This record gives sequence, structure tokens and C-alpha cells, in this order.
Amino acid sequence: MRPINEAHVAEPGLAVVEIAAADDETALAIQELLAARCAIAPADRTTREPGEPGVRLSCFLDLRQEPDA
Repeated sequence: MRPINEAHVAEPGLAVVEIAAADDETALAIQELLAARCAIAPADRTTREPGEPGVRLSCFLDLRQEPDA
């Protein structure tokens, strides 16, 4: 997962969302739902942690901007 740094949450309206899901399709679908509601810097792939179930991804949201059309 990408590390969270101070710039990712430096102002109100900025957020990092970490998604855990059973599979890639579910995690990416959740990310798409978020992208429909706010500006997002999406993850291009999921990751698997050894010994942990499912997949994970992090995406960066900016609630101050409209989503890309």
C-alpha cells in the first residue's frame, strides 16, 4: 500500500481511504463508487498481504473538487 504522508491529509476535505475486499473486482468497484462522488487519485492495482485474507488498495480523495467527468 502507498504510504500516507502529511500532504495527503494537510487540509480539510482531503482524505485517504483504505479498502479491504475479498477480490480485485470488489475493491476496484468500491473505488469507482467513490470516484463518482468526489475527485479521486485512484489506485491502479490492489495488493495482497501475506497471511491476511483478501486484497487491499488505498486511494486519495479530495472532497473540495467535483469528480472527473
